[in-house]
Amino acid sequence: MQRKHFISSLLASTVILPSFKIANNRSTALNLKQVKLPSYLIAGDTIGITCPAGFITADAIKPAVDLMQSWGFKIEIGSTVNKRDFTLGGTDQERAADLQYMLDNPNIKAIMCARGGYGVVRIIDKINFSKFSDSPKWVIGFSDITTLHNHIHTNCHLATLHSKMCNSFPKDWSQAESIQIETILSIKHALMGEKMIYNAPASAYNRTGTATGQLVGGNLSLIASMTGTPSDINTKGKILFLEDTGEYIYNVDRMLYNLQRSGKLEHLAGLIIGGFKLRPDEPDEEFGKRLETVVIEKVSKYKYPVCFDFPVGHQKNNYAFKCGVVHTLQVTETGVQLESHM
Repeated sequence: MQRKHFISSLLASTVILPSFKIANNRSTALNLKQVKLPSYLIAGDTIGITCPAGFITADAIKPAVDLMQSWGFKIEIGSTVNKRDFTLGGTDQERAADLQYMLDNPNIKAIMCARGGYGVVRIIDKINFSKFSDSPKWVIGFSDITTLHNHIHTNCHLATLHSKMCNSFPKDWSQAESIQIETILSIKHALMGEKMIYNAPASAYNRTGTATGQLVGGNLSLIASMTGTPSDINTKGKILFLEDTGEYIYNVDRMLYNLQRSGKLEHLAGLIIGGFKLRPDEPDEEFGKRLETVVIEKVSKYKYPVCFDFPVGHQKNNYAFKCGVVHTLQVTETGVQLESHM
């Protein structure tokens, strides 16, 4: 896709990346408020693909492999691709060993999780992150991969990439929707060090203001379930983003109470609510509240900016976010902008 056409499509959809500022490729990792930035990728670098959660076949990841190779990257397919232990991408031992290999291999410069599903929590305490901490690389994924993002943020103080995975790449790039193209290309732009700028339309429920802080978050169910564990995150002074899918609104309410009661909502710099695909209430069991209402209830006594319907989550408009990197969030009456500092 030509750059002119790409930027025009972005402006039309009011989302992401009108700015392309390239960071220093292949530089030493940068310290940014105690979070280390892995080196950005250049042509010829290797991306490893592994299945720390759900299973996937080699055929299913082929569109992702072909496209990333067209970007100039080499691909190493992990041993868990094509393996299956019921819903999981191999046994716990197999998934842990494959992820450990990817983390420790100095020739692999980024690790893309092939899909989400369930399973990372079963292996997270089996992983040794010492070599990875000394020689960081980008870990890529979302949904169940929230466990990895938050564990790495808390224990390794490293940036990671919250984004679509192999199972979201279109089978036929030439027939893909513009929103699919833009979101997949945002992975490439982020990995190669381009400055990321995201825009979203205004919402009547937004709370205006400006905030600057490290961007952290991910799947609400995972964040709530990690409270009190070694993978828990400290949200103080940070911009928190949340998304989820397949939950009843009453359960979202309960999980948000978990975040409120554990102090995660009290000292935020800002709050971003992404996509939430909610299950309809059961007949005669209606909860009677909107998502926006249950969120505003939990943050009503705090003063930071809040925005809704941001392009992140289990949806087509799910853009790549550099977790741990400092961002500035601006919520105004006319719209929302989130800009990375690196």
